[in-house]
Amino acid sequence: MSFADLKKQSSLGSLTAKLVKEVEKVNNSGGGGDDRLWKPEMDKTGNGYAVIRFLPAPNGEDLPWVKMYSHAFQGPGGWYIENSLTTTGGKDPVSEYNRELWNSGNEADKDTVRKQKRKLSFYSNIYVVQDKANPENEGKVFLYKYGKKIFDKIMESMQPEYEDETPINPFDFWQGANFKLKLKKVAGYWNYDSSEFSAPGPLLDDDDALEALWKKQYSLAAITAPDQFKSYEDLEKRLKYVLGQKPASRPRLDEEVDDEDNDRGSYTPDFSSRSQKSELPQELSEQLNNLSSSNEDEDDALSYFQRLAEE
Repeated sequence: MSFADLKKQSSLGSLTAKLVKEVEKVNNSGGGGDDRLWKPEMDKTGNGYAVIRFLPAPNGEDLPWVKMYSHAFQGPGGWYIENSLTTTGGKDPVSEYNRELWNSGNEADKDTVRKQKRKLSFYSNIYVVQDKANPENEGKVFLYKYGKKIFDKIMESMQPEYEDETPINPFDFWQGANFKLKLKKVAGYWNYDSSEFSAPGPLLDDDDALEALWKKQYSLAAITAPDQFKSYEDLEKRLKYVLGQKPASRPRLDEEVDDEDNDRGSYTPDFSSRSQKSELPQELSEQLNNLSSSNEDEDDALSYFQRLAEE
């Protein structure tokens, strides 16, 4: 835009209208979350419904999902909200600290470990077939973060329990199946138990359109790339601060963590370096507390505690 054009738009008032429209976008998006991520919404009755299709592995990648371990808990020094280095097989200061507590023989220490255990999440590319809460999402490709319950349903569709059930690959464009995501609140938590796959069939009847969708998918490998994790030393420093072992001076704002939310009232990473706040809004604090006591990843928690006892 030239200076003359800038002056012309000023006289027409078009710049003001454009800025107002951008502000409306920010307000409607709830503060500017990652627009690659899709999540379902509940209606006023406390239920949610959407139809999605899990997509194949992105071009050049082997799996149509990636898993992420993270921690989100509060201590005397604030919140610890970080991706865990155990995601990629590394040592993580929280896991090592939890192991010490678990093996102390003190029940109070074990309770502490339960509150700050790892959270297991999965990410896949999806195509939104139906989303009445946000119809503008229909026909688009997003990243979707989900927990072990939904992942188990995916595994059950590929390895059915009974002989009269035909296995399917839910990530297949042609032989896969739409996923009817049914959401409700049970004991205060988001529950997906009623969700199910439809009958198998092609997502679209046009291979050119399917290829175009495939090319729009987001990299899953990028979610667990090295730059998505802080160093062991930085994580250890943050952990000590949260546990109340504060340094002489307060950490800079860029060492603290932004507010986050996720599909069931817990933490969703933004796939980028985040700053941390020692104080979070009351609503988010309650959501993160829900994460600690949630039963969605109970099976993973049990195996995690068993490993702590064995080490």
